[in-house]
Amino acid sequence: MSTKQAEEQIMTEKPKDFKQTGFRLFQLLLEQKKRFIIIVFSAVCFSALMAATPLILGWGLDGIIRLLQNQQLSIHALLSVLGQPVLLLLVAWGGVSLFSLLQEYTMASVAETLTLRLRRTLSEKMNHLPMQFFDQYKTGDILTRATLDLDKVSEVLQVGLMQLISALLSIVVGIGVMVYLSPFLTIGILAILLISLFLTNYLAQKNQDYFSENQAALGAVGAKAEESYSGNLVIKAYNRQEKTIGELNALNEAQFQAFKKAQFVSFAINPLIRLINQLGFVTSAVIGGIMVVNGQMSIGLVQAYLQYVNQVSEPITQVSYVINSLQSAFAALERIFEILDMDEEVEPALTVNIPERLKGEVAFKHVAFGYNPEKLLMEDVTFNVKPKQTVAIVGPTGAGKTTMINLLMRFYDINSGQIELDGKKITHFSRADIRRKFGMVLQDTWMFEGSVAENIAYGKPEATRQEIIQAAKAAQCHHFIRTLPNGYDTIVSSEDGQLSQGQQQLLTIARAILADPQILILDEATSSVDTRTEEMIQQAMDHLTSERTSFIIAHRLSTIKNADLILVMKDGSIIEQGDHTSLMKKDDFYANLYNSQFAAT
Repeated sequence: MSTKQAEEQIMTEKPKDFKQTGFRLFQLLLEQKKRFIIIVFSAVCFSALMAATPLILGWGLDGIIRLLQNQQLSIHALLSVLGQPVLLLLVAWGGVSLFSLLQEYTMASVAETLTLRLRRTLSEKMNHLPMQFFDQYKTGDILTRATLDLDKVSEVLQVGLMQLISALLSIVVGIGVMVYLSPFLTIGILAILLISLFLTNYLAQKNQDYFSENQAALGAVGAKAEESYSGNLVIKAYNRQEKTIGELNALNEAQFQAFKKAQFVSFAINPLIRLINQLGFVTSAVIGGIMVVNGQMSIGLVQAYLQYVNQVSEPITQVSYVINSLQSAFAALERIFEILDMDEEVEPALTVNIPERLKGEVAFKHVAFGYNPEKLLMEDVTFNVKPKQTVAIVGPTGAGKTTMINLLMRFYDINSGQIELDGKKITHFSRADIRRKFGMVLQDTWMFEGSVAENIAYGKPEATRQEIIQAAKAAQCHHFIRTLPNGYDTIVSSEDGQLSQGQQQLLTIARAILADPQILILDEATSSVDTRTEEMIQQAMDHLTSERTSFIIAHRLSTIKNADLILVMKDGSIIEQGDHTSLMKKDDFYANLYNSQFAAT
């Protein structure tokens, strides 16, 4: 992948609605109304005290000038003239420090509370999203949104939002005092400030695209990095290190270019606006000097006015910088809101309470399904399973075996037809109720970071240690667990390399045995174990499946010869069904598939 291709991939992100994002952010902030009121009150007091200091200084300066003009300069006269102004300045600066501290502390609390709320909402949302979401978005991109994007929001809110509130209030108060002191001077200053605002708005709009591009680039880099680390063994096995490094470098370079453009515009705004504002300051100083000579203003009021020019122009410069820094937070918020706005799995109004004990009767009636409704993977799939039967599903890769199980577990909903459980449509039961009745042992094993005992008891957390050990013995994994450093208390995970793939699969089988499900699903459950271990597990599986309806997906056809019903799938359809003996007599697809596995023998 070239850098240009990576940039094109990033630029395909849809345009962002920053006004809508700002409105939603404001609504979230209003959930902490009391704290927000404290912030605004502190900002108002801070701005009022800051606006008072130039007038106090002007008052003191005019007093000193009068003493000089009257030739009454002495320590006593200076103390009498400067006593009150100095005292008021100390009070004002003390108040400025106090309200600034209160504002910063409260804003930090608001930002962290908002981030925590978003993180919890996002985590809860993940648990209610359909499987299509996890098929559509890469793991690295999801992690980037849940971590880096949220951290960016917190960081910018703590600094940027507080500065924005203070700056806007300072501008309003400052302009009000400037109009009071000299409407004539203020007209020219406002013209220059309007130019600054126009330029700031133009550059801010331009920078929105750059920050959106940068956030999308971060997501792309995170997704590729996660993919590369997870598939590190495969990459090395096929000597694809250089290719992978090249792709990562291209995405990193694209992210660097996007970040560089965003940062350049962000940092260029400040000196540009400052230059324009300084022109206004110089113009005010010249005209103010002329007014002093003509007796229209005192020197103290002119110096106060010039300080107000700085008090207004500096916040405008600050606002321009803050607005651009907020672009990154808004871009991050857009990516978070994109997930929060997704449709959740909809549970219809329940018409049937699922029985405490199921018979285990399952029926597919003219079921059609496709991940894309326009391209169906299954069409008119029909079969019936009696209670406590063992059903084997076989067929070539891509035939739809795992998809059928996903439909039964309601990981996906069918396009047409119906699936029945004990004679009732499964859509009449909640997904949670259905999944509580099922136990699954998947081909892809997964160990959560925790003790061996906790992993076995994942589906039954209240299980006793004795029950855990019995399940481990039934799954033929008790012997190797005892060899671990701390036995059942050894901390393991799928990524620490302490357990082999086969050992992990044995533990997942123990997990299913302990959960004691009413309907069992085995998806290539013995694919990662050796032949001898497979025979031992098969005995345990025969005992486990004897009193419950079971679905077994298997490529090793020798393991399912005793199944009550064998469903033969090809291209999403069931082309044969029956037991092993009847299917072998037909001498058709299943017989050829079975014989091909033992042709060498």
